[in-house]
Amino acid sequence: MIVYGSTLSPFVRKVLAYGTEKGLALTFVPIGLGSDNPEFRRASPFGKMPGFTDGSFAISDSTAIITYLEAKYPQPFLLPGDPALRARAIWFDEFADTMLSASIGKIFFNTIVSPIFLKQPGNEELIAEGHAELPRLFAYLEANIPPSQFLVGDTITLADVAVASPFVNYAHCGGSVDAATYPRLAAWLALIHARPSFAVMIAAEKAMFERPR
Repeated sequence: MIVYGSTLSPFVRKVLAYGTEKGLALTFVPIGLGSDNPEFRRASPFGKMPGFTDGSFAISDSTAIITYLEAKYPQPFLLPGDPALRARAIWFDEFADTMLSASIGKIFFNTIVSPIFLKQPGNEELIAEGHAELPRLFAYLEANIPPSQFLVGDTITLADVAVASPFVNYAHCGGSVDAATYPRLAAWLALIHARPSFAVMIAAEKAMFERPR
């Protein structure tokens, strides 16, 4: 099973962290923006990361990939069997992929991707817009992190993996969650990002930024 993409994508990172939590043997093939890798293009005809292949089967989109893997390898579960808890986990996945990633993406693209990788100036208005959108999202998470410190139930699920991933991009931009304002969110992030599924990738990504380009 092969995952194509860059771990700087929160969606690629989500799939790889999910695979680690599941104990799956996922082979990661790094690719850059606009890659014409034929196997990647077979999986992702529109060039969106991540791409995924498992033998003759090919698909893109992080949630579609995880849906496939969860059905094929149900244990240990990262989508709960209880209908309400499963719906809740899927909601947090959607929240992360759309609302949270959209706001942090404005900051990350214009702070990191555009000036560093595309050699073009970032859009300062979009950076400010992204920052302005985050307090509402942070407040929502602060109010919805239960005492278990997992978003759904009493163990890690897709919800935790999906929501934690964009925050890595936020940290790469110098962003942090104020523990005085959002104590539950800050503690939850520290817990999830310290897990091996995230910690190894986070360290490798930080090293990437420390190397001269």
